[in-house]
Amino acid sequence: MRQLLLLLSFLLILSCENASNGTSSTSEPGIAYEAYDDMELDEIVLEETAPDTQATTQKIIKTGNLRFEAQDMAVTHAHILTVIKKTEGYIQNDNSGKESYGGVFQNLTVRVPTRNFQMALDEISKGVAHFDEKTISQKDVTEEFVDLNARLKAKRALEDRYINLLSKAKNVKEILEIERELAEIREEIEAKQGRLKYLQSQVSLSTLHIHFYKNEVATKVTNSYGSKMINALKSGWNGVSVFFLGLLHLWPFLILLSVSTFFVRRWIKKKDK
Repeated sequence: MRQLLLLLSFLLILSCENASNGTSSTSEPGIAYEAYDDMELDEIVLEETAPDTQATTQKIIKTGNLRFEAQDMAVTHAHILTVIKKTEGYIQNDNSGKESYGGVFQNLTVRVPTRNFQMALDEISKGVAHFDEKTISQKDVTEEFVDLNARLKAKRALEDRYINLLSKAKNVKEILEIERELAEIREEIEAKQGRLKYLQSQVSLSTLHIHFYKNEVATKVTNSYGSKMINALKSGWNGVSVFFLGLLHLWPFLILLSVSTFFVRRWIKKKDK
């Protein structure tokens, strides 16, 4: 009986080993790739293409706002234009106008290379006695820059894999599905490229918003009594002139009236006789 139990145990162990050997198999790269969905595959490629953030140059967007009163609008404007040329910048927007209380103003939006940003600030500040506003802001976009670059590389690697799959497609349905995925991936690539281009432009060129103005006080002149009399005489003479000019416009009617009066009086005289 004991020998029978040992034999059964030995047979059971052999059957378990055969079962485990039968289920193990090596998976092909293509099959393993198809086991992931798009999101998982995107994350895998993102990990493979992730850049070293420590080696990335810091990306800073600098913006300045200046507001001050100018002694001479034309001189101030010419000085700012000289500074812009000296710092290799350019004017993005330039507009001027009048304030509601009678003053004049001018707004300038200037783009200056970031390396010359501080020099432009110092040069424009020369001659300004007091700033109503002078604010400088800095925004660190390094993390967004690194993230966009990593995701852009991931999307390009994903695009290459879908192109490889497209060459292996077996029917029209598979071709259409892969092309639809490729279109979405390329749209995302273009969006990320546009955002990267915008960030790079903001980092490379700093922005200065400059508003300067001049208050103009209107002076009221009080007329003397003599000047008032002269103005009254001139006004009366102008009235007489207008009256006679009006009569000249009526000369045909005056002639008709005179002729009619002459004939009426003559007829009345004849009737009395």
